[in-house]
Amino acid sequence: MSPTTAAIAQERLENIRSSAFRIRQHAITQAELQGQGYIGQALDLADILAVLYTDQLQLNPENPKDPERDRCFMSMGHYGLALYAALVEAGFLAEEELQTYAADNSRLPMSAMSTYTPGVEISGGSLGHGLPIALGASLALTRQGKQQVVVNLLSDGELDEGSTWEAAKVAGDLAMGNLIAIVDVNGQQADGPTRPGTGTTASATAHRFESFGWIAHDLDGHDIEALVSALEDARASQDNKPHVLVCRTIMGKGVPMLESRDKLHFMKVAPNEWIQVKKQLEEGYKNG
Repeated sequence: MSPTTAAIAQERLENIRSSAFRIRQHAITQAELQGQGYIGQALDLADILAVLYTDQLQLNPENPKDPERDRCFMSMGHYGLALYAALVEAGFLAEEELQTYAADNSRLPMSAMSTYTPGVEISGGSLGHGLPIALGASLALTRQGKQQVVVNLLSDGELDEGSTWEAAKVAGDLAMGNLIAIVDVNGQQADGPTRPGTGTTASATAHRFESFGWIAHDLDGHDIEALVSALEDARASQDNKPHVLVCRTIMGKGVPMLESRDKLHFMKVAPNEWIQVKKQLEEGYKNG
C-alpha cells in the first residue's frame, strides 16, 4: 500500500532536505579519508536517515541510553559512515570527530559497533541479525507497557537471510504494532544484483511482508514527504501490526558520476575525483 499523504509544512521538509545534504557531505568527508568505502550506500540512505534522526525519532543525545528513547537498529554495519553522519545531525557526535573515521583507536570504526559509538544501538555487519534483535526490543518494550517505537534499517540483500523472515513471521503473529522495518532497496549486494521485484505500486518485497501480517508502504526512498507520511502513519496506526517501508533508492544518490558507476558496493574514488564529487553534490542541492 502507499502512505497517506498529508500536508506537511514546507519549512519542515526543507529542514530535512538540508539535513540530508549535510549527511551526504559528512559521508563524503569520511570516505575521502580512506579513498574508498561504502559511499554509494551512504548516499542512497541519506534521505531516510535525515527523516529519522532530525524529524521522527525521539532521542536524547545527553543520555544515549535513555530508557524512554525510541530505538533504531541499523543492521548493515558497513553503512557506518552514513549513520555517523546522521548522529552528527542528531547531536550525538561532533562534526570534527568524523576526521577519525576508520582510524586506529577511533570511536568510528568502518563497520558500526554499539560498544564504541554513542547513539549506535547495534553492532551490525552480520546481516540477518537486525530484525530479530529489533523484534526482541519491541517485545520487551510492549511487555513493559512502554510506548516507544523500534525501527530496523535493513538492506534488500539482507532479505536473502532466513533469520530475517523468521523474525518477520513472528512479528506478524505477535502483532508488534511498535515495530517498523525500513528496507533499503538499492538493487545491489556484494556479489551482484538483488531481485526486489518490479512494478510502480507494490513490489514483491512489499507483498512478502504483507503475507506475514505486516502493513507495507512501497515508496521512493528519496521522497522526503512520502517518507515522513509513511512513518507518521505507522506511528499513529491502531491496527496492532508491524509496518515496513520498502524504499526504492539509488546508490550514489546526489552525485551523478557515482550513480552511473557499475560497481557500487565498495567504491574506490581516485584522489583527483573528490573535488568533482563534492561539486556535483552541491550543484544538485542548489538546483533542487
